[in-house]
Amino acid sequence: MTSTPPPGLAALRPRLPSPLRAAEDERFTRHGIRLFLKRDDLIHPELPGNKWRKLAPNLRAAAAAGNHTLLTFGGAYSNHLRATAAAGRLLGFATVGVVRGQELADRPLNPSLARCAADGMRLRFVDRATYRRKADPAVLAAVLSDAGLERDSVYVVPEGGSNALGAQGCADLGRELRGAADVIAVACGTGGTLAGLAAGLGPGQRALGFPVLKGGFHGPEIRALQRAAFAGPAGEWSLDDRFHFGGFGRVPETLDAFAEEFEERHGLPVERLYVAKMLYGLTVLADEGVFPPGTRLAAVVTGSPDPAPPEPSTPPEQAREQDPEQTRAPAAEPAREQAPPQHTPPEPPQSSASR
Repeated sequence: MTSTPPPGLAALRPRLPSPLRAAEDERFTRHGIRLFLKRDDLIHPELPGNKWRKLAPNLRAAAAAGNHTLLTFGGAYSNHLRATAAAGRLLGFATVGVVRGQELADRPLNPSLARCAADGMRLRFVDRATYRRKADPAVLAAVLSDAGLERDSVYVVPEGGSNALGAQGCADLGRELRGAADVIAVACGTGGTLAGLAAGLGPGQRALGFPVLKGGFHGPEIRALQRAAFAGPAGEWSLDDRFHFGGFGRVPETLDAFAEEFEERHGLPVERLYVAKMLYGLTVLADEGVFPPGTRLAAVVTGSPDPAPPEPSTPPEQAREQDPEQTRAPAAEPAREQAPPQHTPPEPPQSSASR
């Protein structure tokens, strides 16, 4: 634990507001739609996009409370874990990451987790049943005890940074886009970004979310986040669940080829697990006539593809717990399907809007 409070977040020099850039693309212009890219990936090189927006208010709260250890949750390739670990290194917080999948504990660290360890994050692996119960106070108490931590010394950030503070931080994204677009699209993992984005928009604007996970659980989660953050429904939003491509981490050849073509066309590195699915979904909706001619459509670029991970400056073993069973191993790479899914033009999406 650090002995002095972390410096202010201004020390990270975020680029705010993030740029909004027009993108000429005939897949949209032939329908009379103007496409814009909201480049949240340029906010900060290590805490890009929605990771900055959701983490920043939580980091301020942790510092104000005198909690200089952050504990959070994520999967083996979690962008949120990496952003939290980077924030800890940059601001002087100690960090602990609770990773889904006890089976990973006796394998070498994959590149994503190795980066977390290099940034000083202590990694704790739990089985999937325990992970699903991570919000249970008894489970959290057991995790803290196992890590040798006292509850009063730790600030807990939920998976993805999606809590009331995180949603409030994402409301700034909506405010930055007031008057600039009619529909604002974003990929959804835990739903916190969409919850805040919609709340920050102005009259006549709406947010459109593209879940990257299967399950259809995002609607209730977003409504709950808005109740916690804004005391009730806030803004106009809807979801289209058709473009998860089989679930999180699934990058079939169809999606990969689409992302490569978009990169060449616009000179924009396209992150595959979130951004590519959102952009692909928008092209389908444009062909379906969902957006009337004259629509100004803004796509939020929440992150960029990971560069080749650096060699850890701290050996992963130094970030591991002393338990001899806590040696880890590469989780399987995100699955890539060999056969592309059949995406015949689907029925127009059913709205799960909250107003």
